[in-house]
Amino acid sequence: MIRRTVLLSVGLALTLFSPQVGAQTEGAPSRVTAPEIEAHLRFLASDLLEGRAPATRGGRLTEEYIATQLQAFGVKPGVGDSSYFQNVPIDVVKADPATIRVVASGKANANLRFTDDVVVWPGSATDASSARGELVFVGYGAVAPEYNWDDFKNTDVRGKILLVLVNDPPAPASEPNLFGGKAMTYYGRWTYKYEEAERRGAAGMLIVHTTGPAGYPWHVVVNSNSNKHLLLARDPAAPAPIGVRGWITDSAATALLAQAGLNMAQLRQQAESRSFRPVSTGIIIDASMKNSLQHMSANNVVGVVRGIDPKVRDEYVAYSAHWDHFGIGPVVNGDSIYNGAVDNASGVATVLAIAHAAAEGVKPRRSQLFIFVTAEESGLLGSAYFGQHPTVPASKIVAALNMDVVTVRGRVRDLNVMGDNKSSLGPTLAQMVRGEGIRLSPDAHPEAGHFYRSDHFSFAKVGIPAISIGPGIDYVGRPAGWGQKQGEDWTAHNYHQPSDEYRKDFDLTGAAQLGDIVYRLGLALGNARAVPTWNADAEFKAMRDASRKGN
Repeated sequence: MIRRTVLLSVGLALTLFSPQVGAQTEGAPSRVTAPEIEAHLRFLASDLLEGRAPATRGGRLTEEYIATQLQAFGVKPGVGDSSYFQNVPIDVVKADPATIRVVASGKANANLRFTDDVVVWPGSATDASSARGELVFVGYGAVAPEYNWDDFKNTDVRGKILLVLVNDPPAPASEPNLFGGKAMTYYGRWTYKYEEAERRGAAGMLIVHTTGPAGYPWHVVVNSNSNKHLLLARDPAAPAPIGVRGWITDSAATALLAQAGLNMAQLRQQAESRSFRPVSTGIIIDASMKNSLQHMSANNVVGVVRGIDPKVRDEYVAYSAHWDHFGIGPVVNGDSIYNGAVDNASGVATVLAIAHAAAEGVKPRRSQLFIFVTAEESGLLGSAYFGQHPTVPASKIVAALNMDVVTVRGRVRDLNVMGDNKSSLGPTLAQMVRGEGIRLSPDAHPEAGHFYRSDHFSFAKVGIPAISIGPGIDYVGRPAGWGQKQGEDWTAHNYHQPSDEYRKDFDLTGAAQLGDIVYRLGLALGNARAVPTWNADAEFKAMRDASRKGN
């Protein structure tokens, strides 16, 4: 085990000899710089950290590095008065691939191949997992009273294996805003679908994968789910977990249903209607696996820069980024270290640079809270834990500004802001950058449900107005369409792959640009007389109102 005193010395040396935030002039804030971001990113994405998996040696080194940097900057501990670390207890469950068995019988007979046809994993932290029952097609698996939609129609699915389509039901021309129109709602997220299966007592669930609606290709499903799973301890009051969770390829599901005389295309069409009812297939699915189980922990790293106004310095503007990635995983092109340079060493490096600027710059009235969360890639676990156990009252956090995947391709003329249409944060940011020739662009892929896939969502779920700020696709000095093409290429070939590595040709001027924007937005919110508010139709407004009344 490396002593913290050694790490502190290393961190101080790195800070002293790496490029610094720009010098502060009288009355002006310090600035975020590309060289400092690059120094952090290069180290965080190095093979030495072994892919930054939580509860591993590389993960612990990452936590210590972040805390050491915060201390060197002068950012105070944010957990109590003496620690940067918020311990997050994690159950780690790993299915033995040699024991994974998914067999179809009854009206269909097939041995479904693990990773080729299906990816399955335990539904809870147990030594063995199993699920056996009839396969029931439940359409999109959504129960949404506000849309007058119920895919279950009171059908008893206890003990069944549910087959469900990815994403939301599509919006017809007669109802363009059904389930958010083109944008995904929470009903379309895989997390919601598993939660609904548990509420209904199902034995297991398989989600049918199609690349377009899912937002990522099959190999992302494999890489994200075929190794080990990290879970927070379950709430004793929660429904019993389903035995097996998983995904199935569209081709495998289509072939399986065809044996039972069912047509996948026709079933998909039926599922697009409110009149849809669950379809019993007569196919028995028997899935089982043996697991190894560990009880471990990782840390959220939290620091604070105190505000100067005694009246409001117990209120906070929060900045967040997740420090974790996938560690060491399946070999791809000879490489097994999933370095996560862009996802999300870039975000951590940028928020570290913002914290440095905040510590050295002009202090706002409210305090600034810096939260580097763990286990985002495992289902937003670190931020979910922080939401459940905030180090300061959630009602006192006036806004959460998240950075996840920051550009490494240069400066932009537009921003992609997840959640910009849910609270006053979007218009506030748009007004701030408008005079700089920067605009907020709509999500290029709203159907992918990005709002529900990053840590700002955990803050929103407990009522905190939250957005995630990233680059758009209009790059300075590049032709139209270049940014979109680059983003799609990165998703197809680097997202959650070992090839997401640090490269010397990264252009981090755009990261500095975004960091400076987020820093200035935080200062503005820290000094503003009025705090951000949810829009009247936002699903999180009621929770915020309730938390404010409780104080």
